[in-house]
Amino acid sequence: MKFAHFLVALLVLASASSIATAGDPSPLQDFCVAINDPKAAVFVNGKFCMDPKLATAKDFSFSGLNIPRDTVNKVGSNVTLLNVDQIPGLNTLGISLARIDYAPHGGLNPPHTHPRGTEILVVVEGTLYVGFVTSNPDNRFISKVLYPGDVFVFPIGLIHFQLNIAKTPAVAFAGLSSQNPGTITIANAVFGSDPPISPDVLAKAFQLDSKIVSYLQKQFGGNNK
Repeated sequence: MKFAHFLVALLVLASASSIATAGDPSPLQDFCVAINDPKAAVFVNGKFCMDPKLATAKDFSFSGLNIPRDTVNKVGSNVTLLNVDQIPGLNTLGISLARIDYAPHGGLNPPHTHPRGTEILVVVEGTLYVGFVTSNPDNRFISKVLYPGDVFVFPIGLIHFQLNIAKTPAVAFAGLSSQNPGTITIANAVFGSDPPISPDVLAKAFQLDSKIVSYLQKQFGGNNK
Protein backbone atom coordinates (compact mmCIF):
# COMPACT_ATOMS: atom_id res chain seq x y z
CA MET A 1 0.00 0.00 0.00
CA LYS A 2 2.81 2.41 0.85
CA PHE A 3 4.42 1.74 -2.51
CA ALA A 4 1.10 2.48 -4.22
CA HIS A 5 0.89 5.76 -2.33
CA PHE A 6 4.43 6.53 -3.46
CA LEU A 7 3.48 6.00 -7.10
CA VAL A 8 0.37 8.15 -6.70
CA ALA A 9 2.49 10.96 -5.27
CA LEU A 10 4.86 10.87 -8.20
CA LEU A 11 2.02 10.81 -10.73
CA VAL A 12 0.37 13.83 -9.08
CA LEU A 13 3.61 15.78 -9.14
CA ALA A 14 4.31 14.82 -12.73
CA SER A 15 0.83 15.91 -13.80
CA ALA A 16 1.13 19.20 -11.95
CA SER A 17 4.50 19.98 -13.47
CA SER A 18 3.25 19.25 -16.99
CA ILE A 19 0.34 21.65 -16.55
CA ALA A 20 2.46 24.41 -15.05
CA THR A 21 4.66 26.60 -17.21
CA ALA A 22 8.11 25.08 -16.99
CA GLY A 23 10.97 27.49 -16.56
CA ASP A 24 13.05 29.06 -13.86
CA PRO A 25 12.71 32.58 -12.57
CA SER A 26 15.98 34.43 -12.85
CA PRO A 27 18.44 34.02 -11.21
CA LEU A 28 19.17 30.36 -10.43
CA GLN A 29 21.43 31.23 -7.50
CA ASP A 30 21.49 33.93 -4.83
CA PHE A 31 23.40 36.29 -7.12
CA CYS A 32 25.59 36.24 -10.23
CA VAL A 33 28.05 39.15 -10.23
CA ALA A 34 29.06 40.29 -13.72
CA ILE A 35 32.74 40.06 -14.63
CA ASN A 36 34.59 41.53 -17.62
CA ASP A 37 37.45 39.02 -17.76
CA PRO A 38 36.03 35.72 -19.09
CA LYS A 39 39.19 33.90 -17.95
CA ALA A 40 38.27 34.69 -14.34
CA ALA A 41 34.65 33.51 -14.71
CA VAL A 42 33.83 30.47 -12.59
CA PHE A 43 30.06 30.39 -12.11
CA VAL A 44 27.19 30.58 -14.54
CA ASN A 45 23.51 31.20 -13.87
CA GLY A 46 22.78 27.50 -13.69
CA LYS A 47 25.18 24.71 -14.61
CA PHE A 48 27.53 24.09 -17.52
CA CYS A 49 26.13 21.60 -20.05
CA MET A 50 27.85 18.41 -21.15
CA ASP A 51 27.79 17.18 -24.72
CA PRO A 52 24.29 15.62 -25.12
CA LYS A 53 25.90 12.63 -26.82
CA LEU A 54 27.68 11.80 -23.56
CA ALA A 55 24.54 11.77 -21.40
CA THR A 56 23.40 8.48 -19.90
CA ALA A 57 20.44 7.27 -17.81
CA LYS A 58 22.31 7.97 -14.57
CA ASP A 59 22.20 11.69 -15.38
CA PHE A 60 18.39 11.59 -15.23
CA SER A 61 17.72 9.21 -12.33
CA PHE A 62 17.88 8.74 -8.57
CA SER A 63 17.15 5.69 -6.43
CA GLY A 64 16.03 5.36 -2.82
CA LEU A 65 13.36 8.02 -2.41
CA ASN A 66 11.08 5.32 -0.98
CA ILE A 67 13.36 4.88 2.05
CA PRO A 68 12.21 6.64 5.28
CA ARG A 69 14.66 9.24 6.56
CA ASP A 70 15.86 9.84 10.13
CA THR A 71 13.78 12.49 11.92
CA VAL A 72 15.65 12.48 15.23
CA ASN A 73 16.66 16.13 15.40
CA LYS A 74 15.53 19.38 17.04
CA VAL A 75 12.62 19.98 14.64
CA GLY A 76 11.65 16.36 13.98
CA SER A 77 11.77 16.41 10.18
CA ASN A 78 14.06 15.49 7.33
CA VAL A 79 13.97 16.90 3.80
CA THR A 80 15.49 14.91 0.94
CA LEU A 81 15.82 17.36 -1.95
CA LEU A 82 16.43 16.17 -5.48
CA ASN A 83 17.57 19.21 -7.43
CA VAL A 84 20.11 19.73 -10.18
CA ASP A 85 22.94 18.82 -7.80
CA GLN A 86 21.53 15.31 -7.31
CA ILE A 87 20.09 14.82 -10.81
CA PRO A 88 22.26 16.67 -13.36
CA GLY A 89 19.69 16.11 -16.10
CA LEU A 90 17.41 18.63 -14.37
CA ASN A 91 19.64 21.45 -15.58
CA THR A 92 17.55 24.08 -17.45
CA LEU A 93 14.32 22.05 -16.97
CA GLY A 94 12.93 24.22 -14.18
CA ILE A 95 11.76 21.53 -11.75
CA SER A 96 12.91 19.58 -8.68
CA LEU A 97 11.42 17.13 -6.18
CA ALA A 98 11.61 16.60 -2.42
CA ARG A 99 10.58 13.95 0.09
CA ILE A 100 9.77 15.24 3.58
CA ASP A 101 9.63 12.90 6.59
CA TYR A 102 8.01 14.09 9.82
CA ALA A 103 8.35 12.59 13.30
CA PRO A 104 5.16 11.75 15.24
CA HIS A 105 3.72 14.27 17.73
CA GLY A 106 4.88 17.53 16.20
CA GLY A 107 7.50 16.84 13.56
CA LEU A 108 7.97 20.24 11.93
CA ASN A 109 9.32 21.52 8.65
CA PRO A 110 9.88 24.98 10.17
CA PRO A 111 8.86 28.31 8.63
CA HIS A 112 10.93 28.89 5.50
CA THR A 113 10.80 30.26 1.98
CA HIS A 114 11.92 29.13 -1.45
CA PRO A 115 13.20 32.30 -3.16
CA ARG A 116 13.24 30.75 -6.61
CA GLY A 117 10.34 28.32 -6.73
CA THR A 118 6.66 27.60 -6.05
CA GLU A 119 6.01 24.36 -4.14
CA ILE A 120 3.17 21.87 -4.60
CA LEU A 121 2.94 19.33 -1.78
CA VAL A 122 1.05 16.03 -1.62
CA VAL A 123 0.59 14.09 1.62
CA VAL A 124 1.21 10.36 1.36
CA GLU A 125 1.05 9.33 5.03
CA GLY A 126 -0.06 11.09 8.21
CA THR A 127 -1.87 14.33 8.97
CA LEU A 128 -0.21 17.70 8.38
CA TYR A 129 -1.17 21.19 9.48
CA VAL A 130 0.25 23.49 6.81
CA GLY A 131 0.11 27.17 5.97
CA PHE A 132 1.74 30.23 4.45
CA VAL A 133 1.72 33.98 5.10
CA THR A 134 1.11 36.53 2.36
CA SER A 135 3.36 39.55 1.84
CA ASN A 136 3.05 42.98 3.48
CA PRO A 137 0.90 44.80 4.33
CA ASP A 138 -1.83 42.15 4.67
CA ASN A 139 0.24 39.30 6.11
CA ARG A 140 -2.73 36.95 5.75
CA PHE A 141 -2.24 33.49 7.22
CA ILE A 142 -3.72 30.80 4.98
CA SER A 143 -3.75 27.30 6.48
CA LYS A 144 -5.33 23.87 6.21
CA VAL A 145 -5.13 20.38 7.73
CA LEU A 146 -4.07 17.84 5.10
CA TYR A 147 -4.71 14.10 4.97
CA PRO A 148 -3.28 11.41 2.65
CA GLY A 149 -4.05 12.34 -0.94
CA ASP A 150 -4.50 16.06 -0.18
CA VAL A 151 -2.49 18.62 -2.14
CA PHE A 152 -1.47 22.17 -1.15
CA VAL A 153 0.42 24.93 -2.98
CA PHE A 154 2.95 27.32 -1.42
CA PRO A 155 3.48 30.33 -3.74
CA ILE A 156 7.04 31.34 -4.59
CA GLY A 157 8.87 33.33 -1.95
CA LEU A 158 6.20 33.16 0.78
CA ILE A 159 6.93 31.92 4.29
CA HIS A 160 5.37 28.50 4.88
CA PHE A 161 5.58 25.41 7.11
CA GLN A 162 4.24 21.90 7.71
CA LEU A 163 3.52 20.36 11.13
CA ASN A 164 2.68 16.71 11.82
CA ILE A 165 -0.29 16.74 14.20
CA ALA A 166 -0.75 12.95 14.23
CA LYS A 167 0.59 10.31 16.61
CA THR A 168 2.26 8.49 13.72
CA PRO A 169 5.03 9.46 11.28
CA ALA A 170 4.06 11.47 8.21
CA VAL A 171 5.46 11.58 4.69
CA ALA A 172 4.91 14.11 1.92
CA PHE A 173 6.37 14.75 -1.52
CA ALA A 174 6.85 18.20 -2.98
CA GLY A 175 7.44 19.41 -6.51
CA LEU A 176 9.19 22.76 -6.93
CA SER A 177 9.23 24.97 -10.01
CA SER A 178 13.00 25.41 -10.14
CA GLN A 179 16.03 23.21 -10.65
CA ASN A 180 17.49 25.03 -7.63
CA PRO A 181 14.64 26.59 -5.60
CA GLY A 182 16.77 27.49 -2.59
CA THR A 183 15.62 27.37 1.02
CA ILE A 184 15.76 30.11 3.65
CA THR A 185 14.76 28.79 7.08
CA ILE A 186 13.61 31.93 8.86
CA ALA A 187 14.91 31.26 12.39
CA ASN A 188 18.26 29.96 11.16
CA ALA A 189 18.75 32.89 8.78
CA VAL A 190 17.78 35.57 11.30
CA PHE A 191 19.36 34.18 14.48
CA GLY A 192 22.09 31.98 13.00
CA SER A 193 23.62 34.22 10.34
CA ASP A 194 27.39 34.37 9.93
CA PRO A 195 28.50 36.89 11.02
CA PRO A 196 25.61 37.53 13.43
CA ILE A 197 23.15 40.34 12.92
CA SER A 198 23.49 42.97 15.65
CA PRO A 199 21.27 42.09 18.65
CA ASP A 200 20.15 45.74 18.68
CA VAL A 201 18.68 45.31 15.20
CA LEU A 202 16.87 42.08 16.06
CA ALA A 203 15.72 43.34 19.48
CA LYS A 204 13.99 46.29 17.86
CA ALA A 205 12.63 44.30 14.91
CA PHE A 206 11.11 41.56 17.09
CA GLN A 207 10.38 43.81 20.09
CA LEU A 208 12.51 41.62 22.36
CA ASP A 209 15.08 42.23 25.07
CA SER A 210 18.62 42.07 23.65
CA LYS A 211 19.47 39.32 26.15
CA ILE A 212 16.75 37.13 24.66
CA VAL A 213 18.10 37.85 21.18
CA SER A 214 21.61 36.85 22.27
CA TYR A 215 20.21 33.63 23.74
CA LEU A 216 18.40 32.81 20.49
CA GLN A 217 21.54 33.51 18.47
CA LYS A 218 23.43 30.99 20.58
CA GLN A 219 20.67 28.42 20.06
CA PHE A 220 20.92 28.79 16.29
CA GLY A 221 24.70 28.80 16.06
CA GLY A 222 25.35 32.53 15.99
CA ASN A 223 28.73 33.61 17.32
CA ASN A 224 27.66 36.90 18.87
CA LYS A 225 29.55 37.77 22.05
